[in-house]
Amino acid sequence: ETAPLTSKKDVSDCNEGEDCKGNGLLVRNPKSALRLVEDGNKVHPSHGDKGEAAQISNGYSGVQSSVPCNGMGEVEDAQSTAPAATTTTTTTTSTTCGAEGQQQLKELEDRETWSKKIDFLLSVIGYAVDLGNVWRFPYICYQNGGGAFLIPYTIMAIFGGIPLFYMELALGQYHRNGCISIWRKICPIFKGIGFAICIIDLYVASYYNTIMAWAFYYLVSSFTAELPWTSCTNAWNTGNCTNYFSKDNVSWSLHSISPAEEFYTRQVLQVHRSNGLDDLGGISWQLTLCLLLIFTIVYFSIWKGVKTSGKVVWVTATFPYIILFILLVRGATLPGAWRGVLYYLKPDWQKLLATEVWVDAAAQIFFSLGPGFGVLLAYASYNKFHNNCYQDALVTSTVNCATSFVSGFVIFTVLGYMAEMRNEDVSEVAKDTGPSLLFITYAEAIANMPASTFFAIIFFLMLLTLGLDSTFAGLEGVITGVLDEFPHVWSKRRELFVLGLTIICFLASLATLTFGGAYVVKLFEEYATGPAVLTVVFLEAIAVAWFYGITQFCNDVKEMLGFTPGWYWRVCWAAISPIFLLFVTCSFLSNPPELRLFDYNYPYWTTVVGYCIGTSSIICIPIYMVYRLIITPGTLKERILKSITPETATEIPFGDIRMNAV
Repeated sequence: ETAPLTSKKDVSDCNEGEDCKGNGLLVRNPKSALRLVEDGNKVHPSHGDKGEAAQISNGYSGVQSSVPCNGMGEVEDAQSTAPAATTTTTTTTSTTCGAEGQQQLKELEDRETWSKKIDFLLSVIGYAVDLGNVWRFPYICYQNGGGAFLIPYTIMAIFGGIPLFYMELALGQYHRNGCISIWRKICPIFKGIGFAICIIDLYVASYYNTIMAWAFYYLVSSFTAELPWTSCTNAWNTGNCTNYFSKDNVSWSLHSISPAEEFYTRQVLQVHRSNGLDDLGGISWQLTLCLLLIFTIVYFSIWKGVKTSGKVVWVTATFPYIILFILLVRGATLPGAWRGVLYYLKPDWQKLLATEVWVDAAAQIFFSLGPGFGVLLAYASYNKFHNNCYQDALVTSTVNCATSFVSGFVIFTVLGYMAEMRNEDVSEVAKDTGPSLLFITYAEAIANMPASTFFAIIFFLMLLTLGLDSTFAGLEGVITGVLDEFPHVWSKRRELFVLGLTIICFLASLATLTFGGAYVVKLFEEYATGPAVLTVVFLEAIAVAWFYGITQFCNDVKEMLGFTPGWYWRVCWAAISPIFLLFVTCSFLSNPPELRLFDYNYPYWTTVVGYCIGTSSIICIPIYMVYRLIITPGTLKERILKSITPETATEIPFGDIRMNAV
């Protein structure tokens, strides 16, 4: 609660329906709680929490923040005005302090918002639904018990993934800041989380777009009457190339390689020209051009902000669903498709007793929904204050999970067809994992369908669009975070900053464009993001639930939505979700993956390098904590207390009104 600094008048002495004022502080009468709803400037009564400060009472009373604006313990006088009882046209004086408060107020007024609600939903769906939904979920599902895997997957989604997804949307929408500056309003000592998120996003941008460059290379190569990965008569083919789908009787030996695999490894990646991570070889100029074009598309899609990217996602977020439906119908009509579906969904109940299955389920739902990358904070910060982010969280997370499930049918109907054509078991056909599942196995199946050129073009277009909106989102997380943290430098120079950022990401990607670039991509995919982002979200959940406070956070949600999150959400945020994250992180660290790609076994030193890359981002968190305690004056106890107390209040917009949330 907020109490007047010098006034001896008790709040209970106020008459019903009035506000109490003391030393420029207006405190809401508990008996006259009102809820503001964005409905033509109307005010609707509701049953609010009694005695809560920082709520908006009748007459739109202003509340002065009890926390100092500068976070150092000084309290400055500021006036609040209590307008007349009319509720139609009202203005109130901002209760922010000094130049900093005026700057915050100006930023809030100038902050852009989504043109339409659907722009936001499509952007979030486009971010969450990416390449991993197409290749990672189907593989993990059949590897971990088929249909039985859906049980741990659903449980982990309900108690871990969706609560964290909802939490980030609510935080971003309420505080209206990016991943760095938002911590001034939550718990300043954890501000290093924001810097760690930005570094992780840059790591992702340095390798994720290279996978799209591979897809773009395939797309360009598909504009031929005969797809180049259907025969063994090309310049890159070796004597081991064996085409199963040729009309001649072909014997498959231990050293046989499919033409699709040779096209991927010897023409696109050219890994045969590299000896491993210690000898990456030269840079592929073809992939460099592909990546340059992709970054050009990315730049002109996000350079103006969410009003432009919100329009681009109408194509990039919806097109994949059209293609998935076409491929699903085509796959279901192929001979042997039922074998793939049966292999995909046949439950192996014994698998549920294995710990690894639950770890994989938790990791899959977490990385699929994508909290911890600053994207949900950034996108939600451009929402209107009273937008129903609770509904958004449920809708987008459900769409994401359903997409993963349907993608399994798209993949496994085709794998069943390949097993039928090869006269092999589906398990032999489905041994490829990761990008190889798309660029070798699925590409080979498409090449041997009727109308193969058409299906190849739309398939690789789908991969491009799946990747593009995820790239938009990842870079927007960095852009919003930096622009909100340094508005005096970059707020009027967004286009220049975005240009510099895309150039940096392109240059950082050069190592992945070498002949051994696929080895670099695999290393970054396993170590640069996995344990680092898990640690970031674990600390984020702890900071919000235990330092900022579950009660305060739920009050924030109530101010936006008009209702308080129930006990289920509170328990998940306070205990279950952090335990969920700790469980996955410890499982990963205790059993690091043994990396292998094609015929290359990663040497031990690459594991050390991988952990160093992962640590380089999260090290920002303890470094900033130490820095924060050093620059804060006072005794150690005073420094700690000041460092965990919000520095600035959050401005709550309502029409022409700007209220301070305490």
